[in-house]
Amino acid sequence: MYDLKPYLTTIDQVIEKGPYKDDWHSLAAYQVPEWYRQAKFGIFIHWGVFSVPAFANEWYSRNMYVKDSAEYQHHIETYGEHTKFGYQNFIPMFRAENFDPREWAELFKAAGAKYVVPVAEHHDGFQMYKSEISHWNAYEKGPHRDVLLELKASCNALGMEVGASSHRAEHWFFMGVGKEFDSDVREPLQRGDLYWPSMPAGELHDIFSKPEPTEEYLQDWLVRCCELVDRYRPRIIYFDWWIQHRAFKPYLKKFAAYYYNRASEWGSDAVITYKHDAFLFGAAVPDVERGQFAERKPFFWQTDTSVALNSWCYTESNTYRSARELVCDLVDIVSKNGCMLLNIGPKADGSIPEEDRGILLDIGKWLSKNGEAIYGTELWRRSGEGPTEIPEGQFTDSIRKEFTSEDIRFTTANGCLYATVLRPSESGSYVIRALGIQPAHEKDNFCGIIREISILGTDEKPLWKREADGLFLTSKYRDGDYPIVFKMEID
Repeated sequence: MYDLKPYLTTIDQVIEKGPYKDDWHSLAAYQVPEWYRQAKFGIFIHWGVFSVPAFANEWYSRNMYVKDSAEYQHHIETYGEHTKFGYQNFIPMFRAENFDPREWAELFKAAGAKYVVPVAEHHDGFQMYKSEISHWNAYEKGPHRDVLLELKASCNALGMEVGASSHRAEHWFFMGVGKEFDSDVREPLQRGDLYWPSMPAGELHDIFSKPEPTEEYLQDWLVRCCELVDRYRPRIIYFDWWIQHRAFKPYLKKFAAYYYNRASEWGSDAVITYKHDAFLFGAAVPDVERGQFAERKPFFWQTDTSVALNSWCYTESNTYRSARELVCDLVDIVSKNGCMLLNIGPKADGSIPEEDRGILLDIGKWLSKNGEAIYGTELWRRSGEGPTEIPEGQFTDSIRKEFTSEDIRFTTANGCLYATVLRPSESGSYVIRALGIQPAHEKDNFCGIIREISILGTDEKPLWKREADGLFLTSKYRDGDYPIVFKMEID
């Protein structure tokens, strides 16, 4: 069993010597790195042992032990009784024989991504990287490859930053249902085992739920996270949701101080993304899972969403979103001071499904023509205009938004204003109400001078005139149903 004490001592020493201490007062001095603010678009990757059954979603490792669930029934019918074939028996089947990190990196580059965040450890407790803390990792079992290291090297070689996500917190309770009947999840369990600790789940959204994670579990969590930092120097650490539990608070502060201090020591910087107020506001970057904000924010934030609505990982029945939908969401998010982390789910063999690939390439095609309205942009005086309401909050990405040619989003960069129309007009006529000419004392519209207007992706020059009730434009240009961008040079 791995001895945690030496690493815990190192963590305390780094915190003691560094500029950040493990308290919110110190961590509140954190500043979001400029490269991350400018990147706007990244790729998230859910890939692991759960990709082998490819059924329902990435919670298969838990739900296969939940009696009366579809996963439980599927498991019995397909693989047999849980005493003879448990979740651990999928690991030898996870061979990743077609995993080509260079090919993945080239696809992400073609998609227009500026950063990549693979899942380092999901709720199932299987690490996708070489680790000293547990033998249940991809370097020692399954594919026998350091997936995270290989992918990092390939993405870095093409100019993309690389992070890592940890979903380890939820492992406290994730396999606990397997103890409720005769299965392969049984005592004795000890730290380092795949199924350890498999505790009963309290109310999962109660930050004071019982039983609370033990000190041993929390120390193990902290050391795993710090090992990720030291081995791979990720530019981003993404945390999933259960870290908001009361028991994690002191350990979150320790991790943040350690990570930020290590980055400072290396002459680099660091990003932590979180949900549900797990961190003090300002000490890290808030994340909205499968959703976005209705209005722009004065702080930088991130959306994480997926190409598939029903699952984060590959399944044989994924329901996919369209590339156009995702581009519209990206435009909306960026106009409101956010960035998008878009997830894909490779197959167990390491190949990327054609559906995922097609969506990424279509997004990349749009960004190759319109990227200057996205990358490196800043907030304008308003984020947008138009009739279509954006549902606010998590898990709203399944609510379809029927954008019109009146739905427009604004960004600015390099002395230019970009107005992105989320759906091309059938008639070729557009009106941007925020750019009407009215005296500033009468209406809070833009009162500067528009010198020239062009359309990204084409040499066509639109016809235009400004009147009191708006900027009127006419253009025959269309890019299918994808958004089009009017670029305005301003005086």
